[in-house]
Amino acid sequence: MSSTSDEAPEAKELNLVGKVELRLALADSDPKFESLLSTYLAPLLLKLASEHANVRKKERLDLLPILLNGLSLNFDESVSHTASLFNLLLKLLHHLKLPHRGSKEDRELRGKLSLDQGNDAGFVASWIGKLILFSAAPSATKSCPGLTTQELEFFHMNGKQDVWNPAVSGGLNLVETKVVAMKLLSSGAFNEGERFLPALFASVDPNSRLSDVADDVLKGVLANTSLENTSIVSNLLRVYLGTSGTDSEHRPPVSAPLKMKILTLLCKSKVATTYGPEILHIVKEGLAVQTGASAPITQGLQASKLRVRVFNFVNWVARTAASSAISDIAPKLVGDLRNYIEAQGWPTCDEELRRNPAELASRAYGYESIGILAKSSPSELLVDSDLDLLRWLFNSLGRDGSGGDIFLNIDQALSSVLGAYAHIHESGLQQPLEQLLMHYAAIEPGSEDSSNTPMIRSTRYVAVRFANRCLPYSNVRARWIDLLAMSGGPGERSEIIEEGRKGLDPYWYRILNPPDPGKSIDDTSTFPSSVEPRYIMPNFEELVNFLFPKKDTALALGRGYVPAIDLCRTILFHEAIAQSSKAPIVDADWDRNLDALIRNDEDIRTTIINNLSNLSTDKDRALDQLVDAAFTGFVSSKLGNTSPAGRCLLDVCQLGPHSASNFLTARIAELRESIYCNNHPSRLMAGHLFGLLSAHDGHNQSIVDGMLKEFTGKVKGWDSAVGSSVHHVHGSMLALAYWLSRTTDRNLSSGFKNIRERIIQISLDIVDNGRDKEILEAAVLTISQLSLFGIIDSGVIKASSNFKDLSTGLEAMAKKGDKNAVLALGYIAMQCNEHEAGESLLAGVIDSLYGLHETRQPELHFAVGSALSCAAIGWESKSLIGLINVKSTRPHTACRKSTLEEMIEKVLESCEQTKPSLRQAAVIWLLCLVQYCGHCDEIQSRLKRCQTAFKGFLADKESLNQEAASRGLTLVYEKGDSDVKDELVRDLVGSFTAAKSSLSGTVSEETQLFDSGALPTGDGQSVTTYKDIINLAGEVGDPSLVYRFMSLASNSAIWSSRAAFGRFGLSRILSDSSVDGYLSRNPKLYSALYRYRFDPNTNVRAAMNDIWTSLVKDPKAVVETHFGRILQDLFKSILSKEWRTREASCAALADLIQGRPLKMYEQHLTRIWELTFKVCDDIKATVRLAAMQLARVLTGILVRSLEAGEESAANAHAMLQQVLPFLLSPSGLEASAKDVQAFSLITLMDIIEKASSKMMRPYLADLVGHLLALLSAMEPEAVNYISLNVDKYGVTEQQLDDARLDSVKLSPMMEAIERCLDMIDETSMKALNASLSNAIRTVIGLPSKVGVSRVLVTLATRHRFLFQPYADGFLRLIRKQVVDRNDTISTTAAATCGYLSRIANQSEILKLVGYSKTLYFESEDDRHRTVAGEILLSIGKYATDRFASLANICLPFAFFGSHDDHEPAKELFKSAWEDNVGGSRAVLLYLREIIDLSVRHLGSPRWSIKHTAALTIADTVKPAGSEISMAHSEVMWPAIEKAIDGKTWEGKERVLDAFIIFAKASCLPEISTQVKDQMHVSLLFLLIAQLFHGLTNDPSMQRIIVRESKRNNATYRIHAFSGLGQFAQNFKSAFSFETVSSIVRPVIEEELEESSSMDIDSGRSALMIANGLCALLKSVSPVSAHVAGRGTDIPMTKQLTQALVLVRKTLATRNHTIANAVFEGLKSLFALLADAKLDLQEFPDRELADCCATVFNVEDFAESARVRAAEAALKLAPLCTERPRLDERFGLLLSQAIQRERSQSVQHILKEIAKLRS
Repeated sequence: MSSTSDEAPEAKELNLVGKVELRLALADSDPKFESLLSTYLAPLLLKLASEHANVRKKERLDLLPILLNGLSLNFDESVSHTASLFNLLLKLLHHLKLPHRGSKEDRELRGKLSLDQGNDAGFVASWIGKLILFSAAPSATKSCPGLTTQELEFFHMNGKQDVWNPAVSGGLNLVETKVVAMKLLSSGAFNEGERFLPALFASVDPNSRLSDVADDVLKGVLANTSLENTSIVSNLLRVYLGTSGTDSEHRPPVSAPLKMKILTLLCKSKVATTYGPEILHIVKEGLAVQTGASAPITQGLQASKLRVRVFNFVNWVARTAASSAISDIAPKLVGDLRNYIEAQGWPTCDEELRRNPAELASRAYGYESIGILAKSSPSELLVDSDLDLLRWLFNSLGRDGSGGDIFLNIDQALSSVLGAYAHIHESGLQQPLEQLLMHYAAIEPGSEDSSNTPMIRSTRYVAVRFANRCLPYSNVRARWIDLLAMSGGPGERSEIIEEGRKGLDPYWYRILNPPDPGKSIDDTSTFPSSVEPRYIMPNFEELVNFLFPKKDTALALGRGYVPAIDLCRTILFHEAIAQSSKAPIVDADWDRNLDALIRNDEDIRTTIINNLSNLSTDKDRALDQLVDAAFTGFVSSKLGNTSPAGRCLLDVCQLGPHSASNFLTARIAELRESIYCNNHPSRLMAGHLFGLLSAHDGHNQSIVDGMLKEFTGKVKGWDSAVGSSVHHVHGSMLALAYWLSRTTDRNLSSGFKNIRERIIQISLDIVDNGRDKEILEAAVLTISQLSLFGIIDSGVIKASSNFKDLSTGLEAMAKKGDKNAVLALGYIAMQCNEHEAGESLLAGVIDSLYGLHETRQPELHFAVGSALSCAAIGWESKSLIGLINVKSTRPHTACRKSTLEEMIEKVLESCEQTKPSLRQAAVIWLLCLVQYCGHCDEIQSRLKRCQTAFKGFLADKESLNQEAASRGLTLVYEKGDSDVKDELVRDLVGSFTAAKSSLSGTVSEETQLFDSGALPTGDGQSVTTYKDIINLAGEVGDPSLVYRFMSLASNSAIWSSRAAFGRFGLSRILSDSSVDGYLSRNPKLYSALYRYRFDPNTNVRAAMNDIWTSLVKDPKAVVETHFGRILQDLFKSILSKEWRTREASCAALADLIQGRPLKMYEQHLTRIWELTFKVCDDIKATVRLAAMQLARVLTGILVRSLEAGEESAANAHAMLQQVLPFLLSPSGLEASAKDVQAFSLITLMDIIEKASSKMMRPYLADLVGHLLALLSAMEPEAVNYISLNVDKYGVTEQQLDDARLDSVKLSPMMEAIERCLDMIDETSMKALNASLSNAIRTVIGLPSKVGVSRVLVTLATRHRFLFQPYADGFLRLIRKQVVDRNDTISTTAAATCGYLSRIANQSEILKLVGYSKTLYFESEDDRHRTVAGEILLSIGKYATDRFASLANICLPFAFFGSHDDHEPAKELFKSAWEDNVGGSRAVLLYLREIIDLSVRHLGSPRWSIKHTAALTIADTVKPAGSEISMAHSEVMWPAIEKAIDGKTWEGKERVLDAFIIFAKASCLPEISTQVKDQMHVSLLFLLIAQLFHGLTNDPSMQRIIVRESKRNNATYRIHAFSGLGQFAQNFKSAFSFETVSSIVRPVIEEELEESSSMDIDSGRSALMIANGLCALLKSVSPVSAHVAGRGTDIPMTKQLTQALVLVRKTLATRNHTIANAVFEGLKSLFALLADAKLDLQEFPDRELADCCATVFNVEDFAESARVRAAEAALKLAPLCTERPRLDERFGLLLSQAIQRERSQSVQHILKEIAKLRS
């Protein structure tokens, strides 16, 4: 029966709903539809609250499809009808419960709502988007951002009032409606495209409830939406700009926050850059400045932020737009930007704007944007004969003083423009650009030009950069600008000088100006016909004529003058040898190589001489100008280092025609100051120039003679020269030496012989006796020059007896490292005869040179080698090429026949010796002999022996010996035949590829194997030679020691053997052999050579690169052909025992894979990473660095693939499949090496940052799990140490934990984890569920556990829809963390529980609360009670709505815990209670639940819980107020009665106080029938009871207060007596005086009796007596007296008598606390007697007189007691007035008291009594 009755109403309601739906569907007109809605809408909506679930479900789900189906078509037919339906839809959404996102029901929702057909889904989504934009302004308001007036009317339902007024029936709450509409949009009912715009609109809504949902939706939408879709971009622009038209069609632009969001998206779309008019509109609107009332308001923070987005969009357009698209709009955009900047004030903005940081930032962005736009569209903006924009930017740089770092932005703009001008090759622009750059390079700060605005900063640096990038190297004005940059002096900025230096260097110019795409720099060519036009060298004539237009040109370039001369000299010689095959390539050493060729190459010198001898007239004139300028610069004392000018003069004088320098003879006297100057190189050059110029025919002989005389005079005083005189002697000797040597064949001076003899003698004397280094040098150089040019010849040598001493002196100087002395010996030997009778001076000199092998100075031995070559063949030696500087026949030298042959044999024999110093000297001498004398037959016939000798040094331990041998082999190769060449190549390849080198030398006893001190023996000695090893082995009796040491030496030499090839310079050897020789048949050299190119040794590396360049003509093809071989070789060598090999292998491997397609090494990628990380833990620091660099390369390859997006998706995915598992393996993040760990982590974070969501999702779960575990693993070890020793460092564990918690929050790993979480979708969330669950169970350490909690919080707050299905499980798991021993972990886990409660099911939250109750009530650990409070507080704080829904469970628990005796737990529960209730009376709302919870735990075995329960019950009384209702009383009383029962405990007095309050305020029946019958009260009794607040009806209350007053606990008894007094005062009939007296009197008397042994002044004793007396006095009652008449109590007179006796006893103690209480009690008693108006005649005068004496005899008490006594006397006065004698006594005592009273306040009361009596 009941079932049938239940079904009938449900069926009836379903039937009613169906009929209404049918009627609504059949409505065929708007009026009819509105009529039906007005009739049925209200009852229909009521069905949403039906008690039948089927009705509610039908109402919610079945009505929606009807409303949605055909809604878009309805709109076309009737807008108002559709508006009503849409309004109804919005109302229904408030009652619609959506399925969980991603669930099956969610996926099927679109079909259930009939949105899978037609355009209804798009229509609804579109109007939801408009709803988001809608603001509920009155319908009269005709404007809303983003909406037309027609759309506004749609939402207002055509002007209806209160549509959006929630206070009106049927009105909607707009905020809530937007939220529910957004939730519907996020469901499966709509696809990504339909959600896009509404989600975008909602994401900027200020309501976080709406924007949070929208952000979550938008992330998913953007991940699957292409911003290159023209429809999407068009819609975004339409929303941003609005639309124009009629009033009904006009759509205002959207709000600024939405505009900023749209611009952020447009900055990711290349398609957006094609909308030129829209871009112009956006920029114009964004830059609009408020200049009038009608102007748009663009000021303020929001406008500044929008303007920044506009600038970002402009930059995006400029960088990514096609040239055809940007060319149309760039000029207008730049014009708008210039107008914007100039409107602010230009070149300096207005003072007001200068104080506005936002405006300054916009100005800076404006400059940057102009530069980027100009770069993107140079033909429209930069190709201008006036260079208007460039000039404007230069002016801005120099004159814009707006403040801040705005000049950096202008500089950035100019840098952008610079890049554009560098590729503009318009011939018409060169001249105006030259003029502009020269102007801004020359103008100085503080100066003005035609603009009349002073420059405030230099523009020179930028002008120099433009000159170096935008003008060809041949442009002389550009080079002038570079020279100007170098002329600034010490005060000039270093970057300006450096930029000028780069512009003058052709190599650096080419580096700064790389070739256009598809072209390359031909470094091997310098001639115009084969060089790209902009790399052509300047024309010598044009350059000189521009820099030095007149012979007497001023030194206008300052410090740039000498560099200008050096530049002209370089260009001169470059033009002279440009056609030669030996012309140097343009590289970093081009200028040095050019100088080396000029000095040492005979062919080059001949070419130059010939070229300079056949100059054209104009060029000859230019050469004259250069020489004149160089001479002027050299003799100037204002230009600093003038050596380049002197070098230029010397080169022209030596290599040029006489006419080029002949005119300088007239200025020869100007050299005097340079000859005497303090600059050593200048003196050398000046002396040399004097000699050259004085040899010219056109010189003034008298001037020369005068100078010679002066020089001779100064030289004579050499032995007394000091200070500057030394410089004079030095310069004078050099000048005389060069004069003698250059005029020897002309004999132009009559005093030539005298001067020659004198100078020779002085030079010999100086060598013998001189001590000054400079003068000694001058003497040695003089002897060298005179010997070299035959002034000192064999005849002079024979005639002088001092030459043997000279040889000895020079040898001594040579042994000290003087190279000039060594060369002097060689030059003297040139003049010695080969075969002489007796002792040969030549042999002696050569022996002296041989003896210098003991000198361990390698540089000296090169000089010895040169000297030997001179001694052997004289002027035939190639070492003297650069010294032939006079156009005449070579000077005479002695004849030679056998010297060279003997010398080469001697040197070859020395090469075979084992003495280290001799071996080193010999190999260098041999190198010099082959180089300088290799053209001689004596050397040619011994080339093979020389080759063998050089090979013997390739395994030498000295790197210099190896390099010398390497260079020697190259020379031998150049001079050898094919057999020699093949043998050399065969040995070379063997040294690279063989396991054992075949180039080792022999070992003898004297062979040095180790450096001195490398293997100390402990007695101050060390093992160095083979002989030492033999001796040491014999001493220790271990012959095997020999083999051990030899093995060590051999292993040490392995690398040396290979390093020997470092400076081969074997370009030609290997290049020839690779074509048809040995290398063509042995390609395995390539793999080894590839690795050696990255050798740690710089020399080896440079040489190997040179070899590689020569050997490999097509590096790309060779590497690709041998890629596998090279890779396998590197795999093997990267783990070599030699650190050099390991380091080189790392660098080689990095270079090998960089830029290669992944498919070439994909199968080896894991191996590469494994080896890389293995070497990252190498013992050698440099190897570790190289390995880390390799790892960075690998990371860079991967990251670039990730950044490329879809273009490299396949490669990136393949690499991720290989790399990520490896990084997460024990070889990566879990590696023992800290460096490997750190780099793995950095790599992972780079991957996470750069990779797309789609690519990373398969790995997210593992990544998050590993990173969480690493938070603890990678915590610094110092933290663990400090945590174990916190006491030593003055910190607490909590402070340390707080710091660790902060580090987790700021950790890059945590940032990476959160980035991973932002990528999740439904599929990856499932995997993440398992990974996180495992992490919660397994991670250890505070950082990891806290990190897990943070991840859960992030998921619950930012990804709630994806995470919600899993929240319950994680809430169960995280509960285990809340009881962690660490307080920080526990607190964090509790907070996480609160966040998870937001989205967890109600049942799970109930379990969580139940769990916290279990922790609280059942655990023995006090911390667990704190944890329970943390959980409850977190739920209340982070899930407030869920807490509120469980308020009847949570709040009673919170109130209970707020009375805990454990302070931390108490504070937490107290916060949870106070944060979620509205006031103290909230207790009454949950009274029954609180009482039930408390009573249930009053019997707890744990005292803390029991006491907390009692206190909780006690605290429910006070909020009830002064009158407790019957209902509340009935609930409270049993609990109070139970709570106060039992033993005394600390704090129980609060329960007692509550009991007293309850007894007074309770509304229980005042007097029960039983009480009335028992008491037989009279009418008078009832009146008195009514007067004194009534009587208690429950005898148990009497028993309770009496029982509690009799407790023995002294502390508690104090409170009990106080309560007894209050009870006795409130309920007079319940207590007799005798009852109270029987309780308090014994206690008081006992305390008084013990006063002799215990100080009565102690606080506890005094309070007990005071409270007891108060209770006794309050129990004196006329009611008790009336009852006494029936024999139930003593008479009132007796009560008063007994009380006064006790009062007098206690007052005798003179205790102020007692006195205060007594007088207060007497005052209340006298007032009671006076108010009762009883017949007091029965009271004898004696008793009242005693009362008078008590209240007046108080002069010994404190003022507070006297005040209370006076107040008591005031109440006593009326009782004494009716008895004359007593009244008289009272008056007397009163007057006496007034007279002796000191206190004004007491006197005031006493006088008031006297006034009342009168």
